[in-house]
Amino acid sequence: MRWYALGVDYEMSGKDLIDSVKLSSKICRILGKAPPAGLTYELFLDQNAQKISKSKGNGLSIEEWLHYAPPESLAQYMFNQPTRAKRLFFDVIPRAMDEYLANLDKAVETQDDTILRANPAWFIHGGVLDKGLSSPVSFSALLNLASVANAESSETLWKFLRRYDPTLSPETHPYVDRLVGHALVYFKEFVRPAKTFRAPTDLERVALQDLADALKQADPSLSPVEVQDIVFEIGKKHQIQPLRAWFGCLYEVLLGQTEGPRFGIFASLFGLPETVGLIEESLARKTSDEGTEI
Repeated sequence: MRWYALGVDYEMSGKDLIDSVKLSSKICRILGKAPPAGLTYELFLDQNAQKISKSKGNGLSIEEWLHYAPPESLAQYMFNQPTRAKRLFFDVIPRAMDEYLANLDKAVETQDDTILRANPAWFIHGGVLDKGLSSPVSFSALLNLASVANAESSETLWKFLRRYDPTLSPETHPYVDRLVGHALVYFKEFVRPAKTFRAPTDLERVALQDLADALKQADPSLSPVEVQDIVFEIGKKHQIQPLRAWFGCLYEVLLGQTEGPRFGIFASLFGLPETVGLIEESLARKTSDEGTEI
């Protein structure tokens, strides 16, 4: 009756309402109007792939999401594969935010209309791209910077950001300042309570010392790409297999978490001397059996 009375021409609904949509469409046609075009979306799941339920309290509300990241990140999350089941829990927020930032950068640089109109950022902004809603630093990098610095205020993060790029400031880049604020909240409520460091293996210990020595000798003004190359070569030199395990070591031993941004970007933000200090501090920790948590 709502479709008929209001002339609804488009409606989204979950897969659990497929039969209702079919029946309602038949009724609408009998009454003399075409039913709306529709999109059937899959269920939202929690981190354990269980259906989100209000009664279980395993969901994530829009208000909660927007407490930890700007609305563009939520729009990016919803844009991706709308007809597939999605896992909706707090860990997906940084990934969605970084996807949005990457897509916006690509959209701003794209001259081809066909490619542009396939970019989620073009849809999110209704075809009017705002370069001011971008950031030269990923949300994940800000989270890791907050984690290592154990930041309590935005000024702590801005100190590193200004050194990384002197043109950055809260006044000239207000969207980056918003991300800094969200990163601090996310770090304090999710990252800090879950930090768990592990001891490096014997092979990792040698490789980490080698990395510290290499960064000591490196020019502090190296670009993030050049720093990433150094990290990559150290991993290959010590034949850590698979190579992604080397980067896993950096995150788990140095940052106390299982994932992070490209390490070259993190080290450039944090500073090469500070990164060397972080490595040496980690190696000096009292270690237990190989690979166990400390």
